[in-house]
Amino acid sequence: MSDPVVGGNASEQRTIVVVPTLNEALNIGELVRRVRDSVPYADLLIVDDQSTDDTVALANAAFAGNPGYRVHVRTGPKGLGLSYVEAFRRVVAEDYARVIQMDADLSHDPASIPDLLRGLEDADLVVGSRYCPGGGIKNWAGHRVALSRFANLYARLITGLGVGDMTAGFRAWRTTGLARLSLETVTSSGYSIQVELLVRARCAGLRIRESPIVFTDRLRGASKVTGAVLLESIIMPWRLRRYAAKVKQEGTWRLLS
Repeated sequence: MSDPVVGGNASEQRTIVVVPTLNEALNIGELVRRVRDSVPYADLLIVDDQSTDDTVALANAAFAGNPGYRVHVRTGPKGLGLSYVEAFRRVVAEDYARVIQMDADLSHDPASIPDLLRGLEDADLVVGSRYCPGGGIKNWAGHRVALSRFANLYARLITGLGVGDMTAGFRAWRTTGLARLSLETVTSSGYSIQVELLVRARCAGLRIRESPIVFTDRLRGASKVTGAVLLESIIMPWRLRRYAAKVKQEGTWRLLS
């Protein structure tokens, strides 16, 4: 499989897949195998949020000695947003050119990674979208689809950002773009990290595009969504609206034509 070109030499094309985990022992082995099959040239960083099952041991076993595959076990407060910020700051410091973020529960098909990377040829952030032409959802009940669509509409209306799938967690980034987001000031600890990073990307002038994916509901394991996570997701778009207004007022808003 050929590596989609972003830079002019091999060092500019270094790619890493970042996967946060929390008790994903039932899925992690298959995920590692499918990532390796889809993008054999990419490194893999598992960011584990202090799993109490065998996630870490099974991940290490699935790595089969690949030097580019590793697990980082976090300490301190738990949260998806905290995991992503910690991971992104690491990969920016390590001079990767491209970063894929995805879930560990196999709802994101690793076979779609090359398509997301190809999108980076003319973008800084590619969102794997359920809600653009060609995208879709499998195995979700009707009420879950309706709730997801409402959450995306809610986030779009409040933040003013015109991205169809605001809450998508399957994305490709140029690390030059990630480095412009002031990651050390990100405030989301849970799933609202997806909306926050999109708003920050828009404020920083990053070129954003959507690429269709088919999202499949997890077959094994349990969701990590809690009441606190849902509450943060309701409040965060309003905070981000104020953040964007402040950026614009300060004159650092970078709108693209």
